[in-house]
Amino acid sequence: MTIFNTLKWRLAQFLELLWWKRYLTKKEVKEYAIWKKEYWNSFIIKTGVGEYLNKDTLALDVGCGPAGIFISLNEQQVVAVDPLISSYESNLEHFKRSNYPNVSFVSKAFEDFETEKDFDVIFCLNAVNHFRDFRFSIEKLQAMLNKGGVLVLSIDVHRFLFFKHLFRIIPGDALHPHQHSRSDYIGFMKSFSSLGLLSHQVLNRGNIFNYEVLIYRKRKK
Repeated sequence: MTIFNTLKWRLAQFLELLWWKRYLTKKEVKEYAIWKKEYWNSFIIKTGVGEYLNKDTLALDVGCGPAGIFISLNEQQVVAVDPLISSYESNLEHFKRSNYPNVSFVSKAFEDFETEKDFDVIFCLNAVNHFRDFRFSIEKLQAMLNKGGVLVLSIDVHRFLFFKHLFRIIPGDALHPHQHSRSDYIGFMKSFSSLGLLSHQVLNRGNIFNYEVLIYRKRKK
């Protein structure tokens, strides 16, 4: 990984915390928590993810932020990883670890996260284009899945090649160090023979980006 890419990632982390502080400034704590839980509940229904969740599920929420899907996983044991967890707790009144007794929070970049656990469901939502090391992190996600386990990726994908290449050159989207199209993501994921695509949905169509969800299952053999 080049020094330039490392600096891009550090800038993105700084801007991420700044974005959350500005975004949450005028949002009442309890009202926001209720709204966000409803949002994730709706996501689970729309994507069909609930099919893979039960009380025995061990889940990993990668790049969870201060309001990730862990909010709605009340019946599961959850590990939630984000390099800014400690900063969120120090700077945002909307996030307190103690509000989620079933969640183990880890304040580390995913690349530095280590565990002996294998997970039944891994959520990586709005996070892959924030990774410090994109290829290494995707490889790590599939390696941490139980056989038969499910990987849920939500991604912002470029609709037009022009903007994808432009944003790679100039900081048009500095929050996201990695800029990819749908074909980039799907093509890359095909390189993992252990993963089979279960579903692909477009949840929102934007002017520059589409918000899409890919769900993969790790093969048992």
